[in-house]
Amino acid sequence: MSETPSQNDELAGTEQPFVQHLMELRDRLVKAMIAIGVAAALLFFFPGPGALYDFLAAPLVAHLPKGATLIATSVISPFMVPLKILLMSAFLLALPVVLWQLWAFVAPGLYSHEKKLVLPLVVSSTVLFFIGVAFCYFFVFGQVFSFIQGFAPKSITAAPDIEAYLSFVLTMFLAFGMAFEVPIAVVVLARMNIVSVEKLKNFRGYFIVIAFIIAAVVTPPDVVSQLALAIPMCLLYEVGIWAAQIFIKHTKAPEDTEEAASSSSSS
Repeated sequence: MSETPSQNDELAGTEQPFVQHLMELRDRLVKAMIAIGVAAALLFFFPGPGALYDFLAAPLVAHLPKGATLIATSVISPFMVPLKILLMSAFLLALPVVLWQLWAFVAPGLYSHEKKLVLPLVVSSTVLFFIGVAFCYFFVFGQVFSFIQGFAPKSITAAPDIEAYLSFVLTMFLAFGMAFEVPIAVVVLARMNIVSVEKLKNFRGYFIVIAFIIAAVVTPPDVVSQLALAIPMCLLYEVGIWAAQIFIKHTKAPEDTEEAASSSSSS
């Protein structure tokens, strides 16, 4: 006797050929690239690559000795560094559109209860990443550069290279942006039943040690920046445990909800 698909299957009839998937993926990528290109064009005319560079360099310049500036050791650095900053800023500006295209590509293959999980995670992960970058720029950079300049001997005149500074900034932005994604990782692990909420709670002490080790590795060797990364990671871990319990409750599959109700009624 042949099996027939369930009438309640939400994905019935939504299967697409592999080539059609590739074509849709291509269209989504093109739209994402167009969004980044439009953002880059807007930022090129206002405020412009030079103004974006000045904004990014402001935390360091504010702590340099009077009259000191950043230098370019390569012939093309004065052109390439502002251009890289422009493209990075354009990507961040167009990130909501890029994530929306990603969401639109995967959404047809998800059940309704899975959509309830994915969309909030996409939005919250974007917001948390931006918060991490902003926290690094407006708070951590000032503390780090103040410590470095205060520790340096008076006989040394600081003149940082702009490419080295850009590499340092990108590394720090990525470190803090990813660190602020801790709640998302905790929610995903708990919701996919990889780790239970109780095990996450019991792992709390180990995570604190791991957070301080990560902070010691990825940040400069000053106490302020290390604490500025480790402490938020520990707090966000607790937020992730709290959020995981809410997500698990509100994103259960219909059959899971029915099973839980039937088991409670039978008992």
